Amino acid sequence: MEQKKMCLGLFSGSVDKLTAAGIILSGAVADDMKVDIYVLLQGARAFRKDIGDNPDKLQMAENPNMKAEFLQSLKNLKVKTWVEFFRECKTISDVKIHICGLAGKIWGGEKLDDFIDIADDICGIGAYITATQEADVNLFI
Repeated sequence: MEQKKMCLGLFSGSVDKLTAAGIILSGAVADDMKVDIYVLLQGARAFRKDIGDNPDKLQMAENPNMKAEFLQSLKNLKVKTWVEFFRECKTISDVKIHICGLAGKIWGGEKLDDFIDIADDICGIGAYITATQEADVNLFI
């Protein structure tokens, strides 16, 4: 049987939605799916080297006043950070992370070296559109 494909459009750069994306990604990898993640707009900001896994520099999308409680709960439960989820999944399965070129430029990232080491390339929006057409599962977070 052919390996199923998931395409994830990661628009959000908030710590809660990035964590959700990491959990979904780990489920897809556990199901032996090939995953292409396209990091769009605010998501690209979170992937900058100077922001990355620093929750102090990320907002909460849902219930912003509950950020401290959310982060403490993750810590108490020993839940990985979103970057740890992504990094681990890349070592287990075929996971590629693509930064949208325009989104990167909006947040000051012009080259791959401007982003955390889990990013594979910088591409145009056409690559994302093509990937959505070829995937078995499409998600937009």
